[in-house]
Formats: sequence, C-alpha cells, structure tokens
Amino acid sequence: MKLLITGANRGLGLALTNEAIKRGHTVFAGVRNPEQQMDRLRQLSALFPSQVHLLPLDVANEASCQTASTSLALENISLDVIINNAAILDERSKRIEELDIAKVEQSFNINLFGPMRVIKHFLPILFKGPDSSIINISSEAGSFQNAYGADYPYALSKAALNMFSQQLRTYLAENQVSVFSVHPGWIKTDMGGEKAPGTPEESARDIMDLIEKKQTISGTSSFINTKGEPMPL
Repeated sequence: MKLLITGANRGLGLALTNEAIKRGHTVFAGVRNPEQQMDRLRQLSALFPSQVHLLPLDVANEASCQTASTSLALENISLDVIINNAAILDERSKRIEELDIAKVEQSFNINLFGPMRVIKHFLPILFKGPDSSIINISSEAGSFQNAYGADYPYALSKAALNMFSQQLRTYLAENQVSVFSVHPGWIKTDMGGEKAPGTPEESARDIMDLIEKKQTISGTSSFINTKGEPMPL
C-alpha cells in the first residue's frame, strides 16, 4: 500500500512511518520543514529509499497541500491510505479567562483545517475501494461525554475533527473507503509526556492493524480507539 502520513518526522507520525515500512508499504512522509527535526526520518529514507519518500507538506498552508498533491499526481501516484497525524496542543491547562484566542485559532488551523486541506487536495488521488482508508488521529479529549474544563483549543478542535470524520465517512460510503477518527491512547510523545503509559510504537502497530483490516472493529462508530472499540462521543 501507499500511505500519506502527515507530521511524519517525530512521535506517532514517525512510529507509523517505521511500522508501515516494516510491513512492506510505501510512505510519503509529509513534513512541514524538511530542514528541522528530521534525523531519524532521514535515516529511514536512506535505509529504505524505495519505501520512504520525503514530501514537503505544511498542513496549515493550502498552497503547500496543493503543491504536494500535484507532485504525486504528476508522477501518476495514487494513495491507498491518508493518515492525518500532524497536530499541536497549545494553551494547555489554561483557564478560559486566560486563553489567547489567536492560539486557539492556530490550533483549529492545524488540527482541523489541516486535515480538511489535506483531504481536499489528496482525495482525488486516493484509490477508492474497500482496501482504502482515511485515518484522522484524534483524542479522547474530543469526547463530549468526557469533556473537562481545560485544553480548550485541543479538545474543541479534536471534537470538530471527529465530526469531519463522520461527514467524510458518509460522503465516501458508496466508494467503500474506511474513515475513522482514532484515539491513539496516552503515549510517550512531546505531546503526551514521559508519564504516559503507552508508546508510539505500540499505537502505530495497532493503527496499522486497523488499516490492514487485521483488527476487528466493534460497532458502527467512526470514533474508535486503536483496538477498534468505539469511543464515547
């Protein structure tokens, strides 16, 4: 399979890239700034040049998304999987009275509008069929049922991303494309911190099992965890 993974240079994105190539897939690794935080991804690209292709892609910039998709289209490359992983967590634990609304807007620009831009420009080159998937990396923070009074930009943007996932699922139902908003668990990343009980590698393995249809998905919800179990809405 050919996968597009955004935010592929670190954390879960890097783990997903590594797991995908272990399984023999080809990854177009979307990175905002190819000159920064790229050491491990460059190593993978050097070791597996036919499987890892670095793709300059800033999800916050529509021209960048369009240029990246056009570059693949010109090479007659079609995708089987799109993983919207790039995200930020800003204004953490701030009270509503303290929020910098500009940073709230930035969170929506990357966490919600970013995946929307990616789908807008890459959907035309996604192979439409039962083996194709769109995975939007979400969070339990985006659950209405589990709402808590903090992390407003992140939680609100992820709740909106869950809605976008459901809309895409309905839109692509006739094409049989699987669309899921996936809570990756609390994992050790820059965002999750060192106290997290899980690892990006564990989450990446489970997400790839979902993509490869090796994991049974319970129920009909588009918002699930990495084991295919429905998350509370």
